[in-house]
Amino acid sequence: MKGVKRVKENGVAVEVSKLGARVREMRKARGITQVELARRLGISGSYLNLIEHQQRSLTASLLLRLAKEFEVELAAFDADDTLLPDLSEVLADPVFGEGPTSQTELQGFVDASPELARRLVKLFRAYQEASRSADSLAARIYDDHQEVGSVRTALASEEVSDFIQREGNYFDVLERHADALRRTLDLPVDDDTAVTRSRRLLEPRLVEHLRESLGVEVELQGSRKRPLTLRRYDPQKKRLVLAEVLPDSSRIFQLAAQYALIEHDALLTDLARHSLLSSEGSVRLARVVLANYFASAVQMPYAAMRKAVTRERYDIELLGQRFGASFEQVCHRITSLRRPSDEGVPFHMIRVDLAGNISKRYSASGIRFARFAGACPRWNVFRSFLSPGAIRVQTSVMPDGQVFFCVARTVLRVHGDHHVPRTIQAIGLGCRVEHAREMIYSDGVDVDTVESALPIGVTCRLCERMDCEQRAFPSIRSGAPIDEHYRGPSPYALPDDEPR
Repeated sequence: MKGVKRVKENGVAVEVSKLGARVREMRKARGITQVELARRLGISGSYLNLIEHQQRSLTASLLLRLAKEFEVELAAFDADDTLLPDLSEVLADPVFGEGPTSQTELQGFVDASPELARRLVKLFRAYQEASRSADSLAARIYDDHQEVGSVRTALASEEVSDFIQREGNYFDVLERHADALRRTLDLPVDDDTAVTRSRRLLEPRLVEHLRESLGVEVELQGSRKRPLTLRRYDPQKKRLVLAEVLPDSSRIFQLAAQYALIEHDALLTDLARHSLLSSEGSVRLARVVLANYFASAVQMPYAAMRKAVTRERYDIELLGQRFGASFEQVCHRITSLRRPSDEGVPFHMIRVDLAGNISKRYSASGIRFARFAGACPRWNVFRSFLSPGAIRVQTSVMPDGQVFFCVARTVLRVHGDHHVPRTIQAIGLGCRVEHAREMIYSDGVDVDTVESALPIGVTCRLCERMDCEQRAFPSIRSGAPIDEHYRGPSPYALPDDEPR
C-alpha cells in the first residue's frame, strides 16, 4: 500500500503503521498484562499503551521482538482484511435501520476494537442462522416433511471459512508431509512431467502403504447399497470402505485424506486450535478441511504444480488431465499455491448451487463475497448454469473501480446408480485483471480497458448502481427512491439516473 511502511521477514510483508489493536488483541489472548509485556520488550508501559491505541507506530525492530515474544510469524500481525467489509455488510441489513454508516467511522471502530467488531459480525451471523432455523421450524410445523436447519453446523462452516481465509489457504507443514509421503511411495514431487507419467501409480501405492504401514485394509462398496457412503473408516477393524462409484481422482483424494486423519491426527488437531474456531464442531470440520488440503498436496505436489501452471497458463482442464484431478480439485489447488518464496497468482474461488447458496469461498484476489445476503446475479459463476460444462469468461468491475478477470464452469457429481439424483454446482475462479494474461482464458479478451468490463457488485444492499436491471433490493446508501410515474431498469431507478 502506498504510504504505508512495511517490514519483511522470510518474504512476508507486514504493515507496521496501524498494528496497535492487533498487538493488544494478541497480548490479551495470552493473558499478559500491559505492564508485563512492556517489561519484556524493554519499553515503558505508557509507550506500549500509546502503541496499542494506535497513537504511536511500531518500529520494525520492536515488531520483530513482539513476533519473537508471541512466538508467531510476522504474517500473524497482518490486519484482518475481511473484517471491515463484513461489518459494512452486516450494518447494511435493515435490522440496523435505514441510512448509511460512514466508512471512516467503521474503520475507526475496527482499528480500535477488532475483537468487538468480530464479535458483532459473529452475533449477526448467529441471528441470521437462528432466523433461518425458526423459519424452517415453522415450515416443519406446517408441512412435517421439512427439515429443521442447524445453527451450529452453519456457524461451524462459517468459522472454518474464516480460518482458511486468515491463514491464507497455505499450510507449509502439510505441504512438507505430503511431499514426504510421495517420496515414501517412491513418487516424484518436483518434476511435473514425471508426476504426470507416474500418476496411475499413486492409488495402488497408497492402498499398499495404508495396509503395510498402518494395517488398514481398503475395500470397495457397491453403489446400490443404501444409504450410499462415499468413505467410511472403522478404527477398530482398521477397515476403510470407499464407494465404487467414485471416479479415480476422488478415490485417490479420499485415500490420502483418510491417511492424514490417521497418521497426522495430532498435527491436524494442533493446526485446528485456532481462536476463530469456537466449538468442537468447528474444530472437527477444520480437521476434515485440513486433511483434504493434505490430500490435494499429495495428488498435486506443490513444486510440480507451480511449474505446470506457469507452463500451461492455468489451463484448468489440461492440468486436470495431467495430474488426474477433477476441475474443482484443480481450482482448489490453484488457490493454495501461496508459498511466500514461490507464490502463484492470488486467486479467489467460489462454489455455488442452483439456489445461489455459497458453499465454498476463499479470496486472495481481494474480491468480496456476499456473506449475509443474496449475491450479485451478474457474476459469471451464476450465469454458468445457463451453459453447463462450458467455461464462461468475464472481466468485471466493482463499484469501487477494482477490475477482476474470472472464469466459471459447472461441475456435475454422480454418486450412485440411475436413481440417485445428480448434483450440479458451479465453480468460479478469478484474479485481479493485472494477472489476467497469465491465464490462457484471457486470449482474445479485452482486459486492458475498464470500459469492456461488466459492472458487478457484492450484494444489492451495498451496491449503488440503481440502474441495474437485476437489482432485487434498494441500496442501503441510497435508500428506496421510488418515482411512481417512472419505471426504469429497476423499480429504484430515477429518471435523472445516469448509467454507471
